[in-house]
Amino acid sequence: MNATPDTATSAVPPSPRLPVRLAAEAAGTFLLVLGLIGAANYTAVFPDEHNTLGVGLLGVALTLGLTVMIGASAFGPISGGHFNPAVTVGLAVAGRHRWAEVVPYAIAQVVGGTIGAGALLLIAGQGSGDFLAATLDGGFASNGFGSQSPAGFSLLGVAVGETLATALFVTVILRVTGSAGSAVPAPLVIGATLTVLLLTLIPVSNASLNPARSFATAVFAGPEWLTQWWVFLVFPVLGAVLAGLGARVLRRA
Repeated sequence: MNATPDTATSAVPPSPRLPVRLAAEAAGTFLLVLGLIGAANYTAVFPDEHNTLGVGLLGVALTLGLTVMIGASAFGPISGGHFNPAVTVGLAVAGRHRWAEVVPYAIAQVVGGTIGAGALLLIAGQGSGDFLAATLDGGFASNGFGSQSPAGFSLLGVAVGETLATALFVTVILRVTGSAGSAVPAPLVIGATLTVLLLTLIPVSNASLNPARSFATAVFAGPEWLTQWWVFLVFPVLGAVLAGLGARVLRRA
């Protein structure tokens, strides 16, 4: 997610081969889904006599922010650390990623995220009682609108929220990884941005901003969730495209 900064070609070391970069994208997205969805389904709702809400929404949002910071630091130097098809598209629109690699990156991200979700369900199946069934019956932290939105938000509300939030997110990525750089390490800024956006959008749509993350849970949660996945493909990508176009306009201004 910390896309390679704009620098002179002579100063950039050779990029790792594409299969290596795809493996890094899959690993980073696996980490993202494992951390985020694990916190949402396990820790956030795990009660005891002192803590009836687990870590709550703040804990889930912080988990994603920290996971992205870790993934961007560990795998960003290899692949750019996108872990999100919308980010990859936004960077390509901005001229910061090869269009020919957008689909391979997206496939690697979806595969990595889906394996991460599958691993969580494997673990859930070892829990006591009906833990696995309850996890799936609750939607597995999937994204949705209408009756499948945590607070019942409409398709329009979810579409606007996902578009604007992803546009802001990709804009931040483009700014902090650009030639001007950032006074604060890029992974820290990117992770903090995701934390803020999740705290805003979890009640609206369970906060996607990432088609790979949305598919990874919806494919296991069931048809009613999977049929809404298109929303969390179209609108995050739309937001990323707007951010990429905005970056091009600013660069020419």
